[in-house]
Amino acid sequence: MHRIGQSGFSLVEMIIVIVITGVLGGIVAVFLRTPVQQYVDVARRAELTDIADTALYRLAGDISTAVPNSVRVAGCGGIPCVEYLPIKDGGRYRADATGGAGGCGVAGDELDFTVADTCFEIIGSAITFAAGDQIVLGSTQSDGNPPYDNTVAGILRAYTGAAGAQTSVNFTATQFPAFAELPSRRFDVVDGAQQAVTYACEGTLGALDGSGNGQASLMRRWAYGFNPAQVAPGVLGGSSAILANNVSGCAIDYALPNQRMGLLGVRLTLTRGSESVSLYQEIHVNNSP
Repeated sequence: MHRIGQSGFSLVEMIIVIVITGVLGGIVAVFLRTPVQQYVDVARRAELTDIADTALYRLAGDISTAVPNSVRVAGCGGIPCVEYLPIKDGGRYRADATGGAGGCGVAGDELDFTVADTCFEIIGSAITFAAGDQIVLGSTQSDGNPPYDNTVAGILRAYTGAAGAQTSVNFTATQFPAFAELPSRRFDVVDGAQQAVTYACEGTLGALDGSGNGQASLMRRWAYGFNPAQVAPGVLGGSSAILANNVSGCAIDYALPNQRMGLLGVRLTLTRGSESVSLYQEIHVNNSP
């Protein structure tokens, strides 16, 4: 009777194979670690760059709709911020009577700067109004405050007419200041749903948490009303949204070289996992009323 021989791995051979496999795995890991880490770092930087770029793009788009001379930064109270009034629509008001009967809603009604007028006719196409809308005209003062002021010293007035497409504008009876009367006869409509808008970097800037992340956020605040003097973002009510988090550095500067143009500079630094990206954008501000 013949016995069939049996063969297999001995314990020593298995240990040798495990050791060799471990050595080879370690060698492969050493060579792959750097490319994998680079990929993770590049992906993180790309994500942070995209977040910062999107936030600055939104800010630039909003500032392009600002009421002339409504951009202001001086009253931020140490928090990097910028405030402005968003234009919903605009047109020209009638300044010379046409000989008609006059009166609100009647063709030929002019805006009278010598009394507390309450209405004027729109020259051109009808404008669609909604409840809460405001009007601003003659915004020429570069200190940024008159467009937010609805007193006799300011140029902001609440729209009081009916909602929908209108060919005349009814507003709160307050005499406009003399400086508001301009040859362009331009007026702007501020969206009542948005009201004044503030962008602010809120939180702890310049320090990271235990995971190496920035501790501030770029916030957009709106629908908090109108403040004749700018108020620090921390006490504003209304609505808010986060445009970018993990903010570790932020600077907002506004240079007003002359009445017709301004330059808003925004620098935003985002840090996540001790990896940082910093973007800077200059935004042209049109201040021609």
